[in-house]
Amino acid sequence: MPIKCVLDTNIILSAAISDKGNPARIFDAVLDKEIKMYLTEDIINEYKDVLSRDYFKISPEKIGRIINVIRKLGIITVAETSEFPMSDESDRVFFDAAQSMEGWLVTGNIRHYPPKSFVIKPADFCKRFKIL
Repeated sequence: MPIKCVLDTNIILSAAISDKGNPARIFDAVLDKEIKMYLTEDIINEYKDVLSRDYFKISPEKIGRIINVIRKLGIITVAETSEFPMSDESDRVFFDAAQSMEGWLVTGNIRHYPPKSFVIKPADFCKRFKIL
């Protein structure tokens, strides 16, 4: 059974910039359908916005391919809004999606989220699920 998760934007961005490291391994596992990625339209819009920032120098064509793959392989969900205090409200969509579908939230910015057992760093996620 695939692992259910929500990927924070920093995971998608890191995988887009480099094919090495844990974020790239995690995204490859999405491509290989080992991981079932859950999304909301707000999450997809956040991905597009961040990937499109000029200083990352990611071509519009590559961004389009990434978003198309994410839309094709991901599962669009509707998340219930939580009441947890967040240091950055734009992160709430990721937290709420993971909590609503009872999956993992994989993020490189763990300190941005409430301390919940389903919020996990990329290295810990890879180790736990033997994503090599």
